[in-house]
Amino acid sequence: MNKPLHPGAFSRRGPALGALAMALAAGAWMPAAVAATPDELLAAYVAQAKQPASAERGQKLFTTNFGRDLGFSCSSCHGAEPVKLGRDQVTEKSIQPLAPAFNPVRFTDKTKTDTWFRLNCRDVVGRDCTAAEKADVLSWLLTFKR
Repeated sequence: MNKPLHPGAFSRRGPALGALAMALAAGAWMPAAVAATPDELLAAYVAQAKQPASAERGQKLFTTNFGRDLGFSCSSCHGAEPVKLGRDQVTEKSIQPLAPAFNPVRFTDKTKTDTWFRLNCRDVVGRDCTAAEKADVLSWLLTFKR
């Protein structure tokens, strides 16, 4: 017959079991990043926005200078046609192509995509981008083909 576990039971059963119990309690069993395809992310943004995406609006948003402190647009770092290496205007680090056809890992991780949209929209636009704006930009980026 099994005895019920008491609060200190995990420490006596070994560090691996204790670590597993703590990880499960903290929610670590959830995937760290949700895999997706660019088309799936676009569909999710369109559904959230409750309106169709516009590649034309996406290109305009991507190339607009919003007059922020540094005066950048998305295209300042990613290029007007983001199919080649870009360069961060502040750090001078290389940026891999943004268009998914030219960089197959782009827009395949929802968590990473949402994080970069949040950071870059705040820097360039001065606020978080809406779901409609994300859908528009992504729909424009999907027009680039090899």
